[in-house]
Amino acid sequence: MRETIHVVQAFRRADSGELVADQPEAAKDAAHARERALRLKDRRVGVIAFSRTGDMSIGEYEDAVVLARFGTIPEDEEVD
Repeated sequence: MRETIHVVQAFRRADSGELVADQPEAAKDAAHARERALRLKDRRVGVIAFSRTGDMSIGEYEDAVVLARFGTIPEDEEVD
């Protein structure tokens, strides 16, 4: 069964200077994900909200669709 998930991923800077991902947060829909990212953008180094559509039972998902992006996001960060 195909479904769409919406996720907000925030990043903070560790004492060492590297970016560290916070625990990803699930959102109920795209608007909720964008709203949550907006609220986090001033409290984190970077935030990205995205959605993915696929079949969870077989682990097959389409590429992520970025809904909002603020601040510094690791360039090599893959959205899985």
